[in-house]
Amino acid sequence: MQAEHEAEAGPGPGADAGTEAAATPGPGPGATPGPGPEAAAAAGTEAAKSRRFPSVTKDTARPEGHGRAAPGDALAARQWPMLSVLAATAVGLLLTALGHPRVGCLVIGVALIAAAVLRRVLPQVGMLAVRSRFTDMVTYGLLGVAITLLALVMEPKPWLEIPFLESAVRFTVR
Repeated sequence: MQAEHEAEAGPGPGADAGTEAAATPGPGPGATPGPGPEAAAAAGTEAAKSRRFPSVTKDTARPEGHGRAAPGDALAARQWPMLSVLAATAVGLLLTALGHPRVGCLVIGVALIAAAVLRRVLPQVGMLAVRSRFTDMVTYGLLGVAITLLALVMEPKPWLEIPFLESAVRFTVR
């Protein structure tokens, strides 16, 4: 059907009638049996589409918490998980600066562990979502546990005694 329409319209701009006649297979002595012009056009568009990413990025994906569908004041309401983790971290830094480093580091570690839990439990966490859900949970969780453990074994008078820690530190620091 489309071939009949193209034949009535004539050749497009920049094409001569000889190339169009040679391109369309017909019942002549040199014609080979095969698919019609519709299949050839479909194959051409399939070959033009590529599944590879472009080498030069022209656009970026919108973050999860973008505010196109909500008014400006609702933007902060969607970011409460990130704001709560940042507020707890700020409190921990303030406590550390005021001379309570163990308690401050504990607050920071617990804030990161809470970030991992929030990332797992909530479907949308705004800007707290940086990577995939699994990667965010592992990153926040490991950092939170590491900071919490460091706060618990902090000198002087550690709250947690790890038996092999003293010999390991002596072996590495020598």
